[in-house]
Amino acid sequence: MSVRRSRLLGAAAMMTTAMALTAGALTVPASADARGDRHEATRRALDGIVAEGVPGVTAQVRDENGPWNAASGLGDLKRKTPRGEHDRFRVGSITKTFVATVLLQLQAEGRIDLDDTVGKWLPGVVEGHGHDGDRITVRQILNHTSGIAEYSEDEEFVRKVFGKDFFKHRYDTWAPRQLVDLAMRHKPAFEPGTNWSYSNTNYIVAGMIIKKVTGNAYGDEIRRRVIAPLHLNATTVPGTRPTVPRPSSRAYGKLPADPEAKVYDVTELNPSMAGSAGEIISDSGDLNRFYAALLGGRLLPKAQLAEMKTTVPVGDKGAGYGLGISVLKLPCKGVIWGHDGGIHGSSSLAVTTPDGRHSLALNINGDWAGDADPVVTAEFCGT
Repeated sequence: MSVRRSRLLGAAAMMTTAMALTAGALTVPASADARGDRHEATRRALDGIVAEGVPGVTAQVRDENGPWNAASGLGDLKRKTPRGEHDRFRVGSITKTFVATVLLQLQAEGRIDLDDTVGKWLPGVVEGHGHDGDRITVRQILNHTSGIAEYSEDEEFVRKVFGKDFFKHRYDTWAPRQLVDLAMRHKPAFEPGTNWSYSNTNYIVAGMIIKKVTGNAYGDEIRRRVIAPLHLNATTVPGTRPTVPRPSSRAYGKLPADPEAKVYDVTELNPSMAGSAGEIISDSGDLNRFYAALLGGRLLPKAQLAEMKTTVPVGDKGAGYGLGISVLKLPCKGVIWGHDGGIHGSSSLAVTTPDGRHSLALNINGDWAGDADPVVTAEFCGT
């Protein structure tokens, strides 16, 4: 499930890029529970990712037979310890589905209309260099047809976050308005509603709108409306906390603006650099429960779920982007829904069938490459 993302939340370009990593000499085969035979092709595909050089991968499949957990490779390159089946990790842009769910719930409650303009809720915020929040709707920020510029491509942000200066600024706090202001330094990608372009700024704005509508931080609304009802005990919205709760592995990254292209341990960082576009921490089991509940109709009324699944075309392989969720045609038959995401040291994917009954979530603890296509094909097509 590939969508074009900025370097901040998709440096790995999940499911689109072949992987070449010089990280570990030790390969730990995927472990699995006693019922794992039916997922043998999936297990081999996970091992295949590690064989290409990725440090490690953790995954869960959930279907009518219950959960199947597996892990392959290393969780810590120095200590040579294996990747954990129940690791927590930074999910990156998968956060966007949580944010869109909250806004659709608010619409169902009559507290906001997705065809409201951004300017109605955030007057004067999306303004400058051709941006006009009075001409952009909430729906357009959720499906990335707003044309709003990408804040993580701003020169200052790139220097502080993607180059060696990251180590000076990894604990900096970035306020949402500060990130939007970075984007406002640049011209829009296109006129609102005339094209599609993935922009993390859209979901920073979405988080700000949630706060304006409810009076609460977007993370508080996610906790109350999604995390608590579904008992997602491994899922957190960390705010400015730089660590990842245990159980977890180390996260390794190559900084795109570092000409030496070295592999660094980037486990600790202040996730406000991603905010409502990508700061959530979770595990594979929680992600499967979330997407199964969402597609199964437990979080949104039918009308709002239908709106979420109304997509615009992305690429040339039958992919489409809805409101915080993507659809991808399988190479065998049918489609899957979900999202992928990346942030420093972490590349993730979570997908499910249209009825939410067959789900897959995985994470790679490296951010510069990683092809999840073989895992998806193995699990959903059996090859």
